[in-house]
Amino acid sequence: MSVATQIDRYLAKLIFVPLMGTLILAAMLLLLEKMLRLFDFVVSEGGPVNVVWRLLANTIPQYLGLGIPIGLLLGILLAFRRLALSSELDSLRAIGLGYGRLLRVPYIYTGVLLGLNLMIVGFIQPYSEYAYEGLEFDLRSGALGASIRVGEFTSLGRRTTLRVERSEDGGTDLHGVFLRVESRDGKTLAVTADRGTFLATDDPNTILLRLANGRLVHDAPGYRTPRVLSFVRHDLPISLPAIDQFRGRGNGTEELTLPELVRIARNQAAPQDRRNAIRANFHFRIVEVVMILLLPLLAVALAVPPKRSTSGLGIFLAIVMVVTYHKVNQYAEEMGALGRMDPLIALWVPFLLFAALIVWMYWTLAQKPGGQPIGALERAFGKAAGLIGRIVRRGRGIRRIGDARTA
Repeated sequence: MSVATQIDRYLAKLIFVPLMGTLILAAMLLLLEKMLRLFDFVVSEGGPVNVVWRLLANTIPQYLGLGIPIGLLLGILLAFRRLALSSELDSLRAIGLGYGRLLRVPYIYTGVLLGLNLMIVGFIQPYSEYAYEGLEFDLRSGALGASIRVGEFTSLGRRTTLRVERSEDGGTDLHGVFLRVESRDGKTLAVTADRGTFLATDDPNTILLRLANGRLVHDAPGYRTPRVLSFVRHDLPISLPAIDQFRGRGNGTEELTLPELVRIARNQAAPQDRRNAIRANFHFRIVEVVMILLLPLLAVALAVPPKRSTSGLGIFLAIVMVVTYHKVNQYAEEMGALGRMDPLIALWVPFLLFAALIVWMYWTLAQKPGGQPIGALERAFGKAAGLIGRIVRRGRGIRRIGDARTA
């Protein structure tokens, strides 16, 4: 019992390091790629830069939905691959610890991550998706405070245009100010000033623009000539544009939690198209979560290479299988949402086929003497690698002969 406990701790350590490394690396790569696009979007909308971090925080649950299964898969696969290449796996099996016993620790990780993924997919993702859409709406509507872009004309509402040549102190000190305001009755007010500062007022819908050393031109349909006024200081109130309220949560299916999906799917008064989309999304989420139970079997089946082989084909094949299955589920969800196929069939039939393939691969490795589920692929991969190596060496030889003749 003491030996088995030590082996369990050893396996837990071997799995933990690549699992966490994969999750952190995947999150960093995905967030960096997303961050660049978000910076472009926020800058183009004129919003504050700090909103990028809020947008990124709301995308993390979306990435964890796929990152957790891949991290678990690679964590178990790399741990058992290390045991196999160092012959420790043969030693453990020689003392009576079969694959079923060795899978105890991987399934402890699986149970914890399955519960975490269910919480993320079923409850956290819908709220983060809604928060992300709300931030995008606020950016486009200006509710987050659109910045004044230097050298460009900025609209402050429908009838107010502002341009500044230089901005200092985070936008509180403006230089080279031009402002044009037009009223509904045709009156216009054009102002130029050396400096300007925005000040708050008691009315949240109005701000005060304090201008210094400028000239004001006031024109109206009844004026023969525009009125011109020079000033040392002039306070000009500016009405802020009305900001629309963001919609309530529940648009589409991504913003609904699992209990909400079940309730709407059972509501006979809901439109059939809506119910199809709801059922398809519900089964998609459940299948993606339940699929985690198969990952330890897939990882072990692909982790053990044939004898006298150190090929990494199993790692590549494991990632391809999981990502391909995820894409198949997405396509099946679309088919179910369009009503072309019952979501129950569209999503659970591929799951059963995927599960049968994984169970066969694991049974071949664990129960069949000398069994290797991807032995044929390993041999083909080895032959292809050898052929490529010979072609490269032959090319180098031809290049050397040509260089010698030239010399």
